[in-house]
Amino acid sequence: MNLFGKVIRASLYLVTALGVAFVQAAENMPGGPAVNQLNFPVPATKIMQEIHWLHWMMLIICLIIFVGVFGVMFYSIVKHRKSKGAQSASFHESTTVEIIWTVIPLLIVIGMALPATKTVVAMKDTTNADITIKTTGYQWKWGYDYIKGEGEGISFLSTLSTPRDQVNNLAPKSPTYLMEVDNEMVVPVGKKIRLITTANDVIHSWTIPAFGVKQDAIPGFVRDTWFKAEAIGTYRGQCSELCGAEHAFMPIVVRVVSQEDYSKWVEDKKKELAAAADDPTKVYSLEEQKERGAKVYAANCAACHQPNGKGAGAFPPLDGSKIVQGPKDGQFTILLNGKNAMPKWGAVLSDGDLAAVMTYTRNSWGNKTGEVIQTQDFVVARAANK
Repeated sequence: MNLFGKVIRASLYLVTALGVAFVQAAENMPGGPAVNQLNFPVPATKIMQEIHWLHWMMLIICLIIFVGVFGVMFYSIVKHRKSKGAQSASFHESTTVEIIWTVIPLLIVIGMALPATKTVVAMKDTTNADITIKTTGYQWKWGYDYIKGEGEGISFLSTLSTPRDQVNNLAPKSPTYLMEVDNEMVVPVGKKIRLITTANDVIHSWTIPAFGVKQDAIPGFVRDTWFKAEAIGTYRGQCSELCGAEHAFMPIVVRVVSQEDYSKWVEDKKKELAAAADDPTKVYSLEEQKERGAKVYAANCAACHQPNGKGAGAFPPLDGSKIVQGPKDGQFTILLNGKNAMPKWGAVLSDGDLAAVMTYTRNSWGNKTGEVIQTQDFVVARAANK
């Protein structure tokens, strides 16, 4: 086959591949953006309905001003041009014109500001909430603590669940690619949910477009917002503050259910948390800790240190690490208190999870210390760090 023929064949393969990719991508995301979506998502709260109305109202006002101003300008240019013998008026000032172009914009601004102010004030009214949830941003996951109302005491992390094979283009992408999590926030329909936002490391932003909610989560500060979902369903968003290398991998998923289903979820979740609670006196074997530690590592550490422990960028390799292979106290301190870009895992993970992942890292890849870290070891280390 000559060169021309090879180029034609390669071009056909490329066009076919792009066509297949487009067909795969041209699929509405359940609870997320739709194909060719130009407008806001369908409102799921009254606040978002008001935002929709304000958006279109202001857009129409701006369009009318644009057409009016440029219409008069172009009419004047054409109708009163010099070639038609038009003579410019000679005057220094006009009180009438000054009043008109002051009063009319003032009335327009007032007409836009009054309904906008009403909506903004409503967005900030977090009183009389049925349920209060503390939302903490971590690099790169969300922590949820139900601190008031039905579900009080429930606490969990919400982490991206998209497989790394999809991220690395080694597997077909799911319809909810990069917008799916292992633990969804669950709330009842028609109830006012107050969110208290903060962050553990850098500034994040908790955002669900369908709710009309976007609230920054700032380390050392507490902010709050609220929403009341009007329809049962799953709603998706993302951290909308540039928070680091894995910023694109920090989705938010809220599942809105009926009151009956919510009560059942609370009951089941509390049983699940009670069953998962660690007995600090229990002694685990090396294989048991490695098996559990592998899951903890995949969910919390692999994104930065890589699944093979080789590290990436600012995150050092764990395979052959002097810290991992060295005295245990050094690794205890880093896991509990964090270091540089590494978060304070002591504030996020349980002592049992920390013990398991430490055992895993000290006995995986080229690391063969043979040491088994128990839950009680982290109980002691945590007390010493206070």
